[in-house]
Amino acid sequence: MSILLLVFGLLAFVSLVVIHEYGHFIVARRNGIDVEEFGIGFPPRAWGKKTKQGFLFSINWLPIGGFVKLKGEHDADTEKGSFGAASFSAKVKVMLAGVGMNLLAAFVLFTVLAWVGMPQLIDNQFTVASDTKVVRNDVLVGRVEPGSAGDKAGLKVQDTLLRIVDAKGVAHTITNAEQLPPLTETLSGQKVSIEYQRDGQTKSTTATLFTKQHIQELQSKGKKAGYLGVSPAEYTLQRSTWSAPVVGLGLVKQFTVATLQGIGTALSALFHGQGHKASEQVAGPIGIFAVLKDGSVLGFQFVLMIIAIISLTLAIMNVLPIPALDGGRLFVMLVARLIGKPLTEEIEDKVYGAGFLVLMALIVTVTVIDVRRFF
Repeated sequence: MSILLLVFGLLAFVSLVVIHEYGHFIVARRNGIDVEEFGIGFPPRAWGKKTKQGFLFSINWLPIGGFVKLKGEHDADTEKGSFGAASFSAKVKVMLAGVGMNLLAAFVLFTVLAWVGMPQLIDNQFTVASDTKVVRNDVLVGRVEPGSAGDKAGLKVQDTLLRIVDAKGVAHTITNAEQLPPLTETLSGQKVSIEYQRDGQTKSTTATLFTKQHIQELQSKGKKAGYLGVSPAEYTLQRSTWSAPVVGLGLVKQFTVATLQGIGTALSALFHGQGHKASEQVAGPIGIFAVLKDGSVLGFQFVLMIIAIISLTLAIMNVLPIPALDGGRLFVMLVARLIGKPLTEEIEDKVYGAGFLVLMALIVTVTVIDVRRFF
């Protein structure tokens, strides 16, 4: 099941880029701009067909998104039906159409999740308290200390803890993360049975919890230690009814603010020579794959939540003044009009080319960081 969810997540991620490009496609055609090609994936081309509307629809070998090729994409082009010949307002609409589609996709996904079950990923996550009901609250293994009782018992990250049966046969059901530390302290030194769930199957294992004396000895040596050696985490699903669209809008705002704050923190750390802190704020394709892979075991809602957040992030990143992205192109056009001197094709190519190289260098750097972080 988790493999199917992982595949679904990857396809949904690619679809977000296709949706973004479809926004450009629709708005361009409605404003009299000719579309030469709409492609799924990136070249080299695997298949293509000329449509009745006059544009080429293609499927390409690199399945990492999609693209729209407009006629005369330079701002200085003057041929009828070209992007350059369109009015400034039309160009702005085309540039922002992809952002709008990703915002809409994020809102729809958040709204659907609010109806079927919304994962709580952050503290104080937006919701309407009077119309919110917790429908699931699992206690997961968040971390396992090497050499600990939990490690020796075979517990793994993201196992769902169900109950601990003590030496007298009394079962202690695990209902929240705060319950585990005092419980294991109370049962210190005992051989207990631990029931947990992994990949949809309920399993059982035994563990001899560390004694208080052993914990003190380890702590005196500066080592972190717990009676079971497991750091718990909670996975909570909340459901709304009439307020689902309100929750959708609220989450778009909340995660937008959080994303901008994260970008600000990353840039601040970078400018202050703290590259390691900046790298903690970003993730590339490898990082997204790792998150989807780990999250797929949590179920459909978690994967859908991550896709919604990625869609929102794509919208935010594409509105920023980065030359290789939509916001950058719009910014360059605005600057050209403010100085009253249209950019030539040569200058545009240099500006966007330099921006593209910087973006590619950033993607490569983040990918290397992700590989070191997750593998």
